[in-house]
Amino acid sequence: MAEYNPILSAPQGANKKPKRVGRGSSSGLGTTAGKGNKGQQSRSGGKTYVGFEGGQMPLYRRIAHKGFSNYPFKKEYVCINVGILEAKFDDGATIDKEALAAKGFISKKAPSLVKILANGDVTKKFNIVVDKVSESAKAKIEKAGGSVKVTGEE
Repeated sequence: MAEYNPILSAPQGANKKPKRVGRGSSSGLGTTAGKGNKGQQSRSGGKTYVGFEGGQMPLYRRIAHKGFSNYPFKKEYVCINVGILEAKFDDGATIDKEALAAKGFISKKAPSLVKILANGDVTKKFNIVVDKVSESAKAKIEKAGGSVKVTGEE
């Protein structure tokens, strides 16, 4: 008989057999199989939807829908600071979505909107082509001799 090895097997009593309902009265879960007597919950297929209030008009239908949500139309940008660009790119580099994807800043598969922010210093000349650039980041890049082109639809 194999010796108990705590690395290879679960401790004693950790793995229990599942309760088998509806398998006779002596099992403890026979007859009604733990569902009680009568009622919707005891029947097969006796489920309700989320927010069901027993036939009463549900709260989400009693209250008027007012207002507007911009959620479906919102745009999320991947924000990248100029200090990181300074560290990861060479002088004179053209920084666009393909270059950022190649360095691992954005996903190659999912299309992303990119915004450049001004945290950090710039000493190298960059040619930047992205969706958005903050005013202070644009000033820093142009002061270092680089150029900024914004492709965002504004």
